[in-house]
Amino acid sequence: MVSTGPFRFRRPFRGPVRAVAETAGVLLAGLGVWVVVGYADVLPHPWVQLPALAVAGALFPLRRRFPAAVLLALAALTGVAGCVGPVTAATAYTVARRTVGARRRARLLAAAAALLVVCATVFAPWLGPGPLPYGPALGLVLTPVAVLVPGLVGTSYGQQRRLVRALRERGDAAERARRLADSEARTQERSRIAAEMHDLVGHRLSLISLHAGGLELALKHADPELREEAVLVRRTTRDALRELRQALGVLGPLGRDTGPEALTDATGTRADIEALVAESRDGGVAVRLAWTGPDLDGRPAGVRRAVHRVVREALTNVHRYASAAHVTVTVAHGEEAVRVTVRNGAPPGPPVPAGSLGTGRGLTGLRERVELLGGTLAAAPQPSGGFRVEAVLPAEPGDALAPRRREAPGTAAGAAAGPSGPPPAERGTAQTLTLALGMVALSVLMALGTLFVYASAPHRDAGPRPLPRVGMSYGDVTGTGVTDNAAVRAAAADREPPRPPGTAGCVYPFNGATASRPGSLTIARYCFDAGQRLIAIDRFTVPSVRDATPWEIP
Repeated sequence: MVSTGPFRFRRPFRGPVRAVAETAGVLLAGLGVWVVVGYADVLPHPWVQLPALAVAGALFPLRRRFPAAVLLALAALTGVAGCVGPVTAATAYTVARRTVGARRRARLLAAAAALLVVCATVFAPWLGPGPLPYGPALGLVLTPVAVLVPGLVGTSYGQQRRLVRALRERGDAAERARRLADSEARTQERSRIAAEMHDLVGHRLSLISLHAGGLELALKHADPELREEAVLVRRTTRDALRELRQALGVLGPLGRDTGPEALTDATGTRADIEALVAESRDGGVAVRLAWTGPDLDGRPAGVRRAVHRVVREALTNVHRYASAAHVTVTVAHGEEAVRVTVRNGAPPGPPVPAGSLGTGRGLTGLRERVELLGGTLAAAPQPSGGFRVEAVLPAEPGDALAPRRREAPGTAAGAAAGPSGPPPAERGTAQTLTLALGMVALSVLMALGTLFVYASAPHRDAGPRPLPRVGMSYGDVTGTGVTDNAAVRAAAADREPPRPPGTAGCVYPFNGATASRPGSLTIARYCFDAGQRLIAIDRFTVPSVRDATPWEIP
């Protein structure tokens, strides 16, 4: 994933297709909220909210270029039309994720939340629940799910992305520093090897030149022809020595080693290793030497020098970090290989702090020297708490095959394996599914909250029904709940007062009959003329059946 600016990320498949898919998704969520709330038949003007949703869909693709303006505009539209809430939630998530400054992000989310509540309050009497006090309630219900929760999720995700990127950069920097340190250690070791080769080969060539000079003087009068050959050998040796110095003379020792500086015939032999062990014992380290096989005096100088360096470097590390531990130096000389092992136990005192440990460059240099000879070096802590260094060297490096070099992380072979973790496609799919489920959950909460506010608010036609009055039509009177009841009509038969002149019919509603006193029933009578106009409302009392138990009724 490539960053295009400060904490801005370019995702795969970013382009018009993704923008259209995101816009269609949030519009579909907003349309779902509108359908659910509209199905409950609580919206005063349901078709007015669709233009607001269309305007929100046009503003949504501009959220990355104008984050503050788009978020505030969508928050205001959400206060007017609740179905814009999903679009505002997606915008709040994106803006919070991409905004680096904590104060600016907090001010922006707070302004959007306040603007949503204000707009919901102002437009409540016309496009909202109706009464003015229910506008703030609707705004407070929509603010958490449309602004605050998506903003907090976007903030958390953005901080996580920035933290992961910073950690990845620090890890890359540490890996580069480690590789540079290893490369420098290998270069130093190669320089030392080149200097040793210069000394060894130069010494041998000097001996050849010296012997050729003596042979030249001895044959000066005995055999002139052989003398010329001796002169040729001496001059060729001199030229070879000069060319060797020109090629390797610039590679002087980069640092002076401890112990013997010059390579002698005794370097790496049993006597030399015993001297190193004796020096460690004199320094207070309990060292034991175990030698198996013949001495190394007949092996090549490179092998003996490598054995010397392995033992010396391991004992030096023991002096630094585990001087109180017991140490065992083992040299096993076989016909094909020389195995050198230096093992120390756990020191009796507290463990060495991690900050005081070395850089490991000495072991890296040893590994380079051993691998150049065709051997292997292993250095690792032991389960018991100690440390173990083991080198396996070929007895005759010229007969050994060059070992296969390990590919370091970040090289061509290491890069071919790719980064650890799931592939980017899988991560993108999981993230898309998570965001989609979150959007569905927020949409459901918006719909439920809107329904709760609208259902609790009184409707415009709510309140007590108007009372029937003289002059109303029959339809208006029945609309108030006045309908004829056969039982009440039977109770009023032959007991009602005379009907007004011009009466075409009367209605005796059940809700107009009340028991005024024991044994009497008050009945309301609504009389209409031939044009079905109410001309009189009368109330009269008739006797009722006395209260009795069922078996006392005749």
